[in-house]
Amino acid sequence: QVQLVESGGGLVQSGGSLRLSCAASGSPFHISDMGWYRQAPGKQRELVAGVTNTGSTNYADSVKGRFTISRDNGKKTVYLQMNSLKPEDTAVYYCNARGVAIMSDKFLEVWGQGTLVTVSS
Repeated sequence: QVQLVESGGGLVQSGGSLRLSCAASGSPFHISDMGWYRQAPGKQRELVAGVTNTGSTNYADSVKGRFTISRDNGKKTVYLQMNSLKPEDTAVYYCNARGVAIMSDKFLEVWGQGTLVTVSS
């Protein structure tokens, strides 16, 4: 079984910064894509940023130029550096990983438990 453990959420003032981390552990797992999603109250979960195992990235238009996603393949960890935060960035942020379980050769998609980011105005 694979687990994703997130950290780094919290309360920050508008214009501030936060860095989220998400580490994968458990059963051997060849990870292809990793990403961050968020869900604000009353809204659907949306993709914030994604990164492939070769380093290609994509971002939601609302965060381009403010957020940066990166990953450390050796540590099986993905990061989200969030700068110039706005109140509308307030949401629960979820880490996501997709890949293949090495033992079973089956596709896996795993979600973290979520970490709350609150941006005050």
